[in-house]
Amino acid sequence: MRPETLVGDHTIYACVMGSRAFGLATEGSDTDRRGVFLAPTPLFWRFEKPPTHIEGPAEEQFSWELERFCELALRANPNILECLHSPLVEHADATGRELLSLREAFLSRKVHETFTRYAHGQRRKLEADVRAHGAPRWKHAMHLLRLLISVRDLLRTGTLTVDVGEEREPLLAVKRGEVSWSGFEARMTRLAREAEQAVHRSPLPAEPDRRRVEDFLVRTRRASALRAGPYDEAARGVVRGGSAGQG
Repeated sequence: MRPETLVGDHTIYACVMGSRAFGLATEGSDTDRRGVFLAPTPLFWRFEKPPTHIEGPAEEQFSWELERFCELALRANPNILECLHSPLVEHADATGRELLSLREAFLSRKVHETFTRYAHGQRRKLEADVRAHGAPRWKHAMHLLRLLISVRDLLRTGTLTVDVGEEREPLLAVKRGEVSWSGFEARMTRLAREAEQAVHRSPLPAEPDRRRVEDFLVRTRRASALRAGPYDEAARGVVRGGSAGQG
């Protein structure tokens, strides 16, 4: 079974991410598509396992196998959690809808560590740009602020909101370079401090509901095996993974 077949025939959930989902799209913005596919259970009976992720087949398209997606979500991976909360869902079958119903099970106060660790990494890159070129890449600066706003509000409310809403114009002003680096640094520092304060009063649980997610995964794998039967053609197929990057 070819990777494009896994994506084409076994996708359970697909959405649009990036600037379009964030409410930050402008003329010429790309359309970033993300998805989750369910590899047929018989494929796991081979020595060569199905891929954990696949890039393509369309441009700006990336998909994860369900188990890998759940693992990353339980670790509070920012990209994965935002994917689960995209306002632009393009496809969700019955399994995909059940995955979406589990969104809260993946959320925990761990988001503070993972989101801010990612933000710190991006901040170091921006600071390197300033040292080398006198200015940061303002598009990246905009998305860093967006991420910090997102995690602050998530910790305060327990709800992950992807669309930036009223923050659109202030964030686009950052993208256009209409702010000073010192002003940007001040806002970045303030948002990080507000997230730190919010984590101690957050309605989010300390840990995600791993047992609930695992129950879903096991039931889904079992149902796939029962549909396939012991001699399913997929068990004899060859699967080759996509390129690394987001898996």
